[in-house]
Amino acid sequence: MASLPLCRSPSSLLPSWPHRPISASFHPKNPSSPVAAHVSVQDPPPQDPAPPSDSSTNGTRPSSNTRYLWVNPNSPRAAGVVRARAGSGRRSRLASAAAVLGACEPAEAAVAAALEAAFPEPPSEQDAVIVLNTAAATRPETAVLALRWFLGNAEVRKKVILYNVVLKLLRKKRRWSETEALWAEMLQDGVQPDNATFSTIISCARACGLPSKAVEWFEKMPEFGCSPDMLTYSAVIDAYGRAGNAEAALRLYDRARSEKWQLDPVICSTVIKIHSTTGNFVGALNVFEEMKAAGVKPNLVVYNTMLDAMGRAMRPWVVKTIHREMVDQQVQPSRATYCCLLHAYTRARYGEDAMAVYRLMKDEVMDIDVMLYNMLLSMCADIGYVDEAEEIFSDMKASMDARSKPDSWSYSSMVTLYSSTANVLGAEGILNEMVGAGFKPNIFVLTSLIRCYGKVGHTDHVVRSFDMLEDLGISPDDRFCGCLLSVAGNTPAEELGKVINCIERSNAQLGAVVKLLVDTSTSSESFREAASELLSSSRGVVKMPYCNSLMDLCVNLNQMEKACALLDAAQQLGIYANIQTRTQTQWSLHLRGLSVGAALTTLHVWMNDLDTALQSGGEGLPPLLGIHTGQGKNTYSDRGLAAMFEAHLKELDAPFHEAPDKAGWFLTTSVAAKHWLEMKKASELVAV
Repeated sequence: MASLPLCRSPSSLLPSWPHRPISASFHPKNPSSPVAAHVSVQDPPPQDPAPPSDSSTNGTRPSSNTRYLWVNPNSPRAAGVVRARAGSGRRSRLASAAAVLGACEPAEAAVAAALEAAFPEPPSEQDAVIVLNTAAATRPETAVLALRWFLGNAEVRKKVILYNVVLKLLRKKRRWSETEALWAEMLQDGVQPDNATFSTIISCARACGLPSKAVEWFEKMPEFGCSPDMLTYSAVIDAYGRAGNAEAALRLYDRARSEKWQLDPVICSTVIKIHSTTGNFVGALNVFEEMKAAGVKPNLVVYNTMLDAMGRAMRPWVVKTIHREMVDQQVQPSRATYCCLLHAYTRARYGEDAMAVYRLMKDEVMDIDVMLYNMLLSMCADIGYVDEAEEIFSDMKASMDARSKPDSWSYSSMVTLYSSTANVLGAEGILNEMVGAGFKPNIFVLTSLIRCYGKVGHTDHVVRSFDMLEDLGISPDDRFCGCLLSVAGNTPAEELGKVINCIERSNAQLGAVVKLLVDTSTSSESFREAASELLSSSRGVVKMPYCNSLMDLCVNLNQMEKACALLDAAQQLGIYANIQTRTQTQWSLHLRGLSVGAALTTLHVWMNDLDTALQSGGEGLPPLLGIHTGQGKNTYSDRGLAAMFEAHLKELDAPFHEAPDKAGWFLTTSVAAKHWLEMKKASELVAV
């Protein structure tokens, strides 16, 4: 395009024509230049300035260095300048009208006066849309009044457009009652809603936490001849999930897959959450893999939902894989991400991973509330992380945030931790600190304290802690009674009466059974009947702990006959299920989860069963015999059941040896077992 020439023609050469005065300024490329150029389609270019006189040179009269660029009014460039100037004025006028509307009181007269002043002539439909869209700070009541004014005064062809604009404003403000009222007004005005109307109302209901309303409006769409689009389906699947109608949500999701709709992270996140809440964790994992296969990139919400689901599923190894993938995809984790990781690792007792996440949150100065702290302390108490628990507890006390200060559960976890390690001074110190902080000891604290005293043999302290329970007006529960029963199993015979008295005061029926057990004159059958009645009336979660502790007491008092009778009663009640398994190649005894006394009693009965099978001359023994004790700590033994059992098998000179490739298993062959049983029987005959 040719550049416009600088024109210095005399003004007499300019033709005259009627035109609208418009002027624009042109700034030179070099702003520091003293020469300014002006473009004008109205004013004629001035004459060249006369040569400066001596007076002007001396500074008595300023000289003009201004240049003018003349544009032909008939050229396209002049028309563009006019349109730009006119459009700028319109935008400014509409923005001013929106600002006035935003500051206006929600009164019909005030709104009408403001809009009449802004629009002396009837506004267009586009003007109305722009003003309503721009007035983001407008009160919902004011927006509805403005809508009515525009509907009555503007040149509107499709009223539904204006209604949809105000509905979006109500959605943004989360005003559900006004949304329903505007819907009714819209129908009364004879306006036919469209897909955008329903999509806006459905998403408004979801944003207001009313998923049932979102579903209700979705089901109304066919009545008005509207077909849901993908965005509407996405919102409704989420609404069905939030409303608890998992079946409908999954049905829509299956339809989306079969019809090859474009999935989005919102739909997938909702379906994953539905599967998680219903316990279908495999389904949640399948949806996660399907969305990636379909090319949908998981966002932060999807990753957090999956981490939460796999944490609930107790699959910490999957949680680690998903978190690693999230980091590789450069998705920035949020606080919710770290909370999901802590939930997963603490529930699964992944101590190292949980502590790594905790320290990362500390380094990034993230908010850690008392609930997260208590989860960590509970994990540390269960797996014996003393140093880590003390670090966490110190951080809680040093925190400036009141939401992070220790509560009664924090102190309870610390007492449990010291109790599990038989640290009496530590447990008593935390108890005193708890009372000093204004918290009363609860039944969990006293239960842990009694267990701690029982481990170190402080029977008098056990009784004193029990008296504290009565002083505080706390009623003993099944867990507390089970703790007393466990303490009784490790109490010397000369002090056993003190603990039995506490048991009887806590649970009269349990105390009566313990007295029958201790009384050597009571028959095994009488004890068995009383124990069966007790176990039948007890809650399911305490039946096995009661059996374990009672058999510990039987073994410690050398009442093996009563222990066997109790084991038989427990098996008939289904308390010890699948404790023995038999295949053609291996017979196994499963002792994992049993106390030491219960495991020894079960082993005694199993050995008798092996001897009976050997003597019967029937099918005989299989090629392999195995005892599964599990590995790691045992609830009822500090040494662990595997270590204790290994020592006991050596005492019996039994041919069972720990399997090198199967942790927690002791194996032997039928030949070795047969030889040992025959030698054992022969030695018993010699002893007789």
